[in-house]
Amino acid sequence: MKTVITYGSFDIFHIGHLLLLERLRSLGDKLIVCVSSDEFNSFKGKRTVVPYEQRARIIAALKCVDNVLPEHGWEQKRTDIIREGVDIFGMGSDWAGKFDYLRDICEVVYLPRTENVSSTELKALVKKEVKDELHGLKHMIDNLHAEIGRIVR
Repeated sequence: MKTVITYGSFDIFHIGHLLLLERLRSLGDKLIVCVSSDEFNSFKGKRTVVPYEQRARIIAALKCVDNVLPEHGWEQKRTDIIREGVDIFGMGSDWAGKFDYLRDICEVVYLPRTENVSSTELKALVKKEVKDELHGLKHMIDNLHAEIGRIVR
């Protein structure tokens, strides 16, 4: 029985996440997904939109996922791999080379990312939309103030 493990924040879950997890699951008989805790994301300088408990629950609900564990720090990977009897450590290709130090205890694979989709890009798009909307509202309020000023005079 081959066990595969991966790690990630999985914030704003999208099709790229699903495809990556399904591909990782196809490499073995069991897929363990370690979801970064809110505290660890904060330590990494990442701000998640969805709280850990909800992100972990979403991941656990997927058919391709057999077990979900919390990720509290960079150093736990080696311990998790040994404790869980992992055969394959897998990540998206954006992490290529970063976890090669684990090759002494398991196979390390980097799978291609899904083109044109990422949580970072989705967050940036939402931020831009909100910023544009706020700019429009400010313009409307400025116009209302000017109109009220003309009426009051």
